[in-house]
Amino acid sequence: MPLDRRLSQVFISEQRVVRGQPHYAEPMVKTPPQGSFSGPYFGHKVMGMSGPSDISGLPAMGPWLQNALCILTKDDTMQHPKIDLLAGPTPMESLRQLSDHLDIDLWVKRDDMAGTTFGGNKSRQLEFYLGAAVAENADTILITGAIQSNFVRTAAASAARLGMRTIVQLEARVPGRDALYETSGNVLLNELMGVEIMHYPEGEDEAGADAALQARANAERAKGRRPYVIPLALGNPPLGALGYVQAVPEIMAQHRDFDQIVVASGSGLTHAGLLKGLNDRGYAGQVIGSCVRRDAIQQRARMRQVLDALQILMGEGKTVSDAKIKLWDGALAPGYGQIGPEALTAIKIVAMQEGLVLDPVYTSKVFAAVLAGVASGEISKGSKVLFVHTGGLPSLFAYQNDLNELLSQK
Repeated sequence: MPLDRRLSQVFISEQRVVRGQPHYAEPMVKTPPQGSFSGPYFGHKVMGMSGPSDISGLPAMGPWLQNALCILTKDDTMQHPKIDLLAGPTPMESLRQLSDHLDIDLWVKRDDMAGTTFGGNKSRQLEFYLGAAVAENADTILITGAIQSNFVRTAAASAARLGMRTIVQLEARVPGRDALYETSGNVLLNELMGVEIMHYPEGEDEAGADAALQARANAERAKGRRPYVIPLALGNPPLGALGYVQAVPEIMAQHRDFDQIVVASGSGLTHAGLLKGLNDRGYAGQVIGSCVRRDAIQQRARMRQVLDALQILMGEGKTVSDAKIKLWDGALAPGYGQIGPEALTAIKIVAMQEGLVLDPVYTSKVFAAVLAGVASGEISKGSKVLFVHTGGLPSLFAYQNDLNELLSQK
């Protein structure tokens, strides 16, 4: 039996969403059975063990094992290691003022509250990436992303809670940025958390960025470290998408009858996970992905690859058809990480009507899709619509100069 499967059988807890509320077992300090463990270890309920022989041959555990938050779990339907990073289901709230303004029944899924250190959708993805890292007994996480990457910041914060070291690689994806962009927001948070920062000069070379991380990981191994790389490019197992496959029963337990669900579509993992999870449960509405990095034609090809890889990874459920991949790129311009008029309008109207803040890179362009859908009739009057707020709020401060300039023009 593979080592990671054997480890997942030792550290397993049950987490089922029942009527919108999760069931948690209380963490317990246990006396370790015979084997290669030393000192107390933390877990929920130990399942799938026939005796001490079940853990023979496992490696000595790293410092993460001393942290009560580090609980390796296994989902009932997906045989992949998972770390619990969320305290429970994120809220779903009615946006009453905007509902009246737009003449629809508008709700927001507050995944900006998911996880630690300003939260966001990446926390759900990281439950599976860091679960795999823990199963491999990693002590160092390596990840790549844009200079103001929310994924990088959330990975660093989550890894810190697990007692892991983080090396981040920041890519020059957005042209013409000022000093505030280079030093504030997520960059400042990375610095506060003491992560090591590398730089990669290209912003549209995912394979090259991954290769640079792998080269650094090899150098870390040569020093006796145990690195785990969270990959970016296509061709890697889309573990992060499992976080949003698992989010679907949580969403449906809160409300089941949305006509449209609107979400960001960038790497494609959040979008694909929602599509797959909803498709497996017979959802008849639309999932609309707002393009934040590529135009709709390029993003459709990427989504097809991610969904196919996710189907292979899970090995179960129904294949998502091409017809269900709905994309809108009307707010993408002037490009990734840049604010256009549609995004600015979305930021202003949501803040003024609901006191809810959107970020310039992702959620503003998602809400712009809601506004455009209502204006075009794609979202009919009276429709019940869910806007997935994926977070990203620290980057708002990196765009302060851009926002001040744009607001002064209005």
